[in-house]
Amino acid sequence: MSIKRRQFITTCGLATLATQIPPVIVQGQVSPNTILKPPRLQVGDTVGLIAPAGVVNAEDIAAAKKAITELGLKVKIGAHILDRYGYLAGTDADRAQDVNAMFLDRSVKAIMTMRGGWGCNRILPLLNYNLIRSHPKILMGYSDITSLVLAIYARSRVMTFHGPNATSVWNEFTVDYVKRILFNAEAVTMENFATSEAMSTTGYAYAPGKARGKLIGGNLSVLSAMVGSPYLPSWYKSILFIEDINEDVYRVDRMFTQLKNAGILNQLSGLIFGQCTNCSLGDEPSFALMQVLKDHILPLSIPAWYGSMIGHIKDKFTLPIGAEVEIDADAGTIRLLEAAVS
Repeated sequence: MSIKRRQFITTCGLATLATQIPPVIVQGQVSPNTILKPPRLQVGDTVGLIAPAGVVNAEDIAAAKKAITELGLKVKIGAHILDRYGYLAGTDADRAQDVNAMFLDRSVKAIMTMRGGWGCNRILPLLNYNLIRSHPKILMGYSDITSLVLAIYARSRVMTFHGPNATSVWNEFTVDYVKRILFNAEAVTMENFATSEAMSTTGYAYAPGKARGKLIGGNLSVLSAMVGSPYLPSWYKSILFIEDINEDVYRVDRMFTQLKNAGILNQLSGLIFGQCTNCSLGDEPSFALMQVLKDHILPLSIPAWYGSMIGHIKDKFTLPIGAEVEIDADAGTIRLLEAAVS
């Protein structure tokens, strides 16, 4: 083997290991197992805007900048945000580069994603998780961004946020939770209000009661596609929240079965299904969605309900991934037991 080839292989190997090996513990530093809370947002801070999944356009960016500046924040655009590679917003390497660069950039205090779609799973091996842990920042998004918020929480041990994308509807309900959780560092109680987007004020309880645990979850189809990868956190005694859109009921059944067979469901303390937006029975004979959920949830004997304001809807909670919470299935509430930002 030539010296140049040996040097190339060594360099590539070290680059790969840098994303896999936890930080070395130095006396006086926090343990690598400690979950870090990112600094809270303040008016005047700069937010990095990236497109790690589906394609966006200039109109999307203009609308996102308007919504973010109305929060009193400044905007810095990712270098590859307008790139296009098929149905992706640029190549995997370039989209990952924008994520890593925003965490490294000291002028950027938080990172928001433009939209979901598909693509975040593809860049997970290319993220520098040690770098991210060394520069903890708010990262927020939902749908396909589930991959990023779960992987960074699991591998970097930094609290992330399942909440609105930059192109979401930033209405009073959504903005209120963003401000209270990300700006004010409040340990809020998230509670539905009567709306056509929810089944009722509290939703539908499958199993009553209260439960405590770390809040973990996201889009059901994205999460189930991550099963078996090294990018998911421990599920032991956690509170799982899930949501989805445009899925036939049999597919929801299939994905729940995958979580069950992977040993995830039987580790949970509680379960919240937000909204299954535009989920249909399909063309074949089918169970109703509620029957499928009942079949999977009731045997778990844990507090659980359907109808929380989570998912592809206008009114959204901001959910801190990794925060200690208490849920009440009867009331349909999620109570933070700690602030999610420092």
